[in-house]
Amino acid sequence: MLVPKLWLGNPVHEAPAWERARKNEQYFSKYGQLTGCPYKGTIMIICIGAGPGDVAYLTQRGAELIRNADVVAGFDAVINVVQSLIPDTAQTVLMNYRDQTEQLAQVAIEHHAGKNCVVVFMGDIHFSGFQYLERVERACGHPVETVPGISSAQILASRAKVCFDETTFITFHRRGDLDPFKRHLVHVLQDQRNAIVIPCPWDAARSFMPRHIAAYLLEQGISPDHPTEVWENLTRSEAEWHGTLADCATKEFSDMSIMLIRTRTPMSSQIEPAMEPLPDAD
Repeated sequence: MLVPKLWLGNPVHEAPAWERARKNEQYFSKYGQLTGCPYKGTIMIICIGAGPGDVAYLTQRGAELIRNADVVAGFDAVINVVQSLIPDTAQTVLMNYRDQTEQLAQVAIEHHAGKNCVVVFMGDIHFSGFQYLERVERACGHPVETVPGISSAQILASRAKVCFDETTFITFHRRGDLDPFKRHLVHVLQDQRNAIVIPCPWDAARSFMPRHIAAYLLEQGISPDHPTEVWENLTRSEAEWHGTLADCATKEFSDMSIMLIRTRTPMSSQIEPAMEPLPDAD
């Protein structure tokens, strides 16, 4: 059967959102005529953050959405986290970095055919998943609802006792040019702030793991004495390493790692002074 081509946009000269939506409306209308599966207009498709890798950290709202979904989609490792919540009647769409565009197009077809679809992200969508969200919306032809999750960055902040008003979060787990984010990290440390960093674990040509990050910062003149921590597999089989930025430049860590580079000049407490103890009564 000849199926019309889904409008996924042009990666160089992107069509306006309204044009992509219009073309996809035409696509799904034609698809319904060919398959006998009528297009029912805009219905629910929701992207949810599944937490850092342990289903116990999934929000109640996220769990409810998965339990009531007709279609649950996501990368293999993320689906494994929520597998116990997926109903037997639901269709599961698995994907990886190589086939995510094609698989999300299949999810979009199910969505426009009238099924409730959930796309599951690791961690929180807005910490380190925005490009994946963009792919979902491109496939569907319209903006989709998102439900936040708990990011590994938040778990690390809890474990390491740092607060985000004194800390900057940066992710290198993304496609495209990393140089602006590298420069931003240098400025963060120069401004005497902590930095929580998600590395880039992809192929050797693009890999920017903790040792690469440390080496880059040292080349940019950042002090080798910055206290540095790398945590792996947070909320699961956790492992932690503590040392200096210079030490980190010689260490290998797994793909499931997240990095904390502490400022060398922590802010002093800005709450009111502690009360003087009352004198002992005679």
